Amino acid sequence: MAFFNSAKKLILEIDEFFDLIDKGSLVFKDGVSNYLKGNMERFSDNLNDIDQIESKADSIRRKVENDLYSHSLLPQYRGDVLRLMEKCDDILDIMKEDLYQFDVEVPLIPKKLHTNLMKLTKISVSAIDALVPAARAFFKDPVSVKDKIHRVYFFENEADKLANSIKRKVFHESPNLKLSEKIHLRYFTLHIENVSDAAEVVADILSILAIKRII
Repeated sequence: MAFFNSAKKLILEIDEFFDLIDKGSLVFKDGVSNYLKGNMERFSDNLNDIDQIESKADSIRRKVENDLYSHSLLPQYRGDVLRLMEKCDDILDIMKEDLYQFDVEVPLIPKKLHTNLMKLTKISVSAIDALVPAARAFFKDPVSVKDKIHRVYFFENEADKLANSIKRKVFHESPNLKLSEKIHLRYFTLHIENVSDAAEVVADILSILAIKRII
């Protein structure tokens, strides 16, 4: 009975972890929006929220690791589960770091780029929105993982295309900007694009792990 109670508790902890990844993506999207709109008080709230989410996710990840070893749970998948959670945690770290870079460096973003940068943010976050159900499925229905992760690749590819379009506008269609300002804008475009890239990394891992579980 103790084993089954421990296993049930572990699944709940993992579910809560993925809830935090999902919540973090919403805070990230809201944070970029608030920065672009100049809502700095709300942007500050976003920073506090992403801090708390990232800290709680780290705590849960460490607890899951401890439970996996101390209760000898999922021994054949222990390393896979920990690797999956570590890479998902990396996504949160990237989103947190991105928001803090906005806060520290205070990039000057021309109004004409606001819509495109917000669209890029939404597309990058959509990759995470597609990833979370696929990650949950690994534990409950591994056969369905492949059908779910194709959306991650779609959004990552769309983010790449839009990011390149934004960079082209910055360097080819913004004669009033200094070179230093253009480089700064490219840098922040890359920051946002990296969120979907991190989701793609996890999707690649999930694809392999799901096959291992099915076999």
